[in-house]
Amino acid sequence: MIYLDYAATTPMRQEAIEVYTEAATSYYGNSSSLHTLGTQAENLLTLCRKKLSLLVNCRKDDLFFTSGGTEANYLAIHSLLKGNTSKRKHLVTTKLEHSSVLHTLQQLEKEGFSLSYVPVDQNGVVSVDDLKKTIRPDTVLVAIQHINHELGTIQPVEDIGHFLSKKEILFHCDCVQSFGKLPIDVKKLKADSISVSSHKIYGPKGVGMVYMNSSSSWKPIYHKATHEKGFRPGTVNTTGIAAFTAAAECAYAEMKTARSHYERLKSYLLEKLESLAPFIEVEGLGNSHFPGIIGLTFSNIQGQYVMLQCNRHGIAISTGSACHVNQQEPLASLLAIGKSTANAKNFVRLSFSQHSTFKHIDRLISVFHLLQQEFMTV
Repeated sequence: MIYLDYAATTPMRQEAIEVYTEAATSYYGNSSSLHTLGTQAENLLTLCRKKLSLLVNCRKDDLFFTSGGTEANYLAIHSLLKGNTSKRKHLVTTKLEHSSVLHTLQQLEKEGFSLSYVPVDQNGVVSVDDLKKTIRPDTVLVAIQHINHELGTIQPVEDIGHFLSKKEILFHCDCVQSFGKLPIDVKKLKADSISVSSHKIYGPKGVGMVYMNSSSSWKPIYHKATHEKGFRPGTVNTTGIAAFTAAAECAYAEMKTARSHYERLKSYLLEKLESLAPFIEVEGLGNSHFPGIIGLTFSNIQGQYVMLQCNRHGIAISTGSACHVNQQEPLASLLAIGKSTANAKNFVRLSFSQHSTFKHIDRLISVFHLLQQEFMTV
């Protein structure tokens, strides 16, 4: 099977597997236990926190481990709002956000907050000027992701962060798709919180991380939780966190070479797609685009059919975020960039790794040509 769905999840890399095995064998104590094995596990967590803090340029005590990106987004947003002492209740986001962010904010809207969406251009990029127009005197929090999980759009999050910090508006940045792929400096970003997920960078599933700015007045949402300084209840996944840390360090070490590889794959793919225009259109391209994620829309075929046909030929792609599976409505991100409801359903996403090759793209293009022939004769 040719796997081109790395934005959904990744296989664990060997370095992470080895660390996972070692931690599971030697550091299996509960990190909250007071005996020697518990202390050893706690010391390992402290080491992991320190290593990860160096990657994003923060204090180790500002990092908290979660079960993944979805929980990270939920906890970060709710913790920031719980610590808010003002009476402001206006939230701002975009319609391109991951469902874990959108669903959290939409639920808050039902509970009494007001919610506004910043418009994006045809490539899905937010302009700071448009954001400024959306901000109100009662705006309390803005949530905008770094790299879009379906289009690959890179948002100007540092410019956004600087503007919001001057306005004393809380800023949450979903960095699930960007951590390990783009440099992240939380001091430059001026975010009050960021979310990260392990399994997007060849670490284990079930592990995530939140940065919470100690200068922000946030509060834990759980009553008397004892783990992670009260940020999250439940026994900490020490084994998974150790493997995640190993994967993260590898991802940062390989970041430049990986980005260059994705650029070459993207250029090769776009060249091959020229022969399939206007049957296939590439979405989200522009000056602010991450080359490891490519969105495509087909002129008259639903994305689900394209995905199934690719799967039949041994190629794994997706129709968008894995968290959107089994939902019939069109992707909100496609509607946000101006696609019709019908055309938004004709979307598929490709996402690369360092293991992706030109031959993989050639195989994919051959399937696309078969689809073109099939539907041109209908």
